[in-house]
Amino acid sequence: MSRELTRVQKIEQSMIRKYRKELWAPFLNAITTYELIQPHDRIAVCISGGKDSMCMAKLFQELLRRSDFPFDVVYLVMDPGYNRVNRERIEENAAILEIPIQIFETEIFRIANHSDRNPCYLCARMRRGHLYNKAKELGCNKIALGHHLNDVIETALMSMMYASKLETLIPKVHSTNFAGMELIRPLYCIKEEAILNWCRYNDLQFIQCACRFTEQSEQGHISSKRKEVKDLIAALKKDNPEIEGNIFRSLHAVQLNTFPGYKRDGVLHSFLESYDDHTD
Repeated sequence: MSRELTRVQKIEQSMIRKYRKELWAPFLNAITTYELIQPHDRIAVCISGGKDSMCMAKLFQELLRRSDFPFDVVYLVMDPGYNRVNRERIEENAAILEIPIQIFETEIFRIANHSDRNPCYLCARMRRGHLYNKAKELGCNKIALGHHLNDVIETALMSMMYASKLETLIPKVHSTNFAGMELIRPLYCIKEEAILNWCRYNDLQFIQCACRFTEQSEQGHISSKRKEVKDLIAALKKDNPEIEGNIFRSLHAVQLNTFPGYKRDGVLHSFLESYDDHTD
């Protein structure tokens, strides 16, 4: 008689089997395509408590079990000042998913909320700084964040429509303030819809935005603009189901010789610089 699977085993199995094409395969694709993990890396998988970072943590657990080269992982949760309900939800979900989280506490929410500066800008900088510091203290050389494919394409469209520039997130980046540290985005090729479907299938309930001052801040405005872009993509997807993939792939195939200008390392370049070197 076959043994009944536990809840966490069913969750893990769904990730590898039912959602193999939507989750597991694109996760592996991002890691290999963008060379996100090297042998003997020690990676701080940063968990906010939301669906994306929790899904990422489970994917890393599976990768550790199946990897043909050695690397190590720390499942790191930074508490910026969560309320009791959110803190308990994170701990409960970690227990359900059998993720051995390490929690460290900060006062980021309190400090940012009482600052005369833009609290969202300050909060983001402090979060990143605390994560890098803690990861380095734990002997890590990389931190992993849970940005997915939709974050990438939405950021590109938002930058065009609201900031008059074309930029987005890249799969990995060296830290400018923490020597030897690198930020990686292993969910880069995974669509948000796949993560949502995995959560619903397994009846998993994760925390939403835990920010205490989003609604009355500039971040609230940014969030509303992101929702506008999400809605735009959803509307376009009705007529063209490939719209997300098309936008994503276009970011990997930028034709610089068709752009009137571009910026690299802070320096603005014009097509006129090489205009006379080419003919139609």
